[in-house]
Amino acid sequence: MNTVIHKADTRGSEDHGWLKVNHTFSFANYHNPKRMHFGVLRVLNDDTIAGGRGFSTHPHDNMEIITIPLEGDLEHKDDMGNGTVIKSGDIQVMSAGKGIYHSEFNAHPDLPVKVLQIWIFPNKKNVTPRYDQISIRDLSTPNELYQILSPNEDDKGVWIHQEAWFNIGEFNHQKSLDYTLHSRSSGVYAFIIEGDVEIEGEKLSRRDGMGIWNADSIKISAEKNSKLLLMEIPMTI
Repeated sequence: MNTVIHKADTRGSEDHGWLKVNHTFSFANYHNPKRMHFGVLRVLNDDTIAGGRGFSTHPHDNMEIITIPLEGDLEHKDDMGNGTVIKSGDIQVMSAGKGIYHSEFNAHPDLPVKVLQIWIFPNKKNVTPRYDQISIRDLSTPNELYQILSPNEDDKGVWIHQEAWFNIGEFNHQKSLDYTLHSRSSGVYAFIIEGDVEIEGEKLSRRDGMGIWNADSIKISAEKNSKLLLMEIPMTI
């Protein structure tokens, strides 16, 4: 088993006034050659966007983009005709494929929105762009890991063009469990949204990250009032 740990206070941070962001991997003005990606996980941004502010229309291509609001609501518009509000408790995916334009703004004028923005390298290029959004509240199972994303259109949660599985665990009491990987060629990146979680003997706290590979399964011990995002992804781009 191989591991890498990214403590919350070692992330790249930027404060633009209206936007405060922490980058786990190199992005925008933050460049760290030791943190370019983890397998096909290219971007993990932890954003806080001020009321009424956001990102004006901009392009993407050949990337699977996942948005998970943690607090507040995010308004989305794109050139496919989608105009939605992504609420806390939702997950949104965009397959940018051969090209898409979209914008994202805080849906509230006075309250900040806190959101995870995740980019995954796809396993197919130049696909027809697509959009999906669901409430993950409907999938929630207290004190267990529950799947929110997979490669399979007919599986639980949303799907993307990649052999990836995302799970969330929300724990209101202490719980120990194992996570079994789908493939030995995959790795898992764990991101602690809230609270304290021990993974393979490593103690992690709020907004810490840990990558694990060359493993068949991983041992997790979550403390009371903790929340965890597990991202299983291929290690080869």
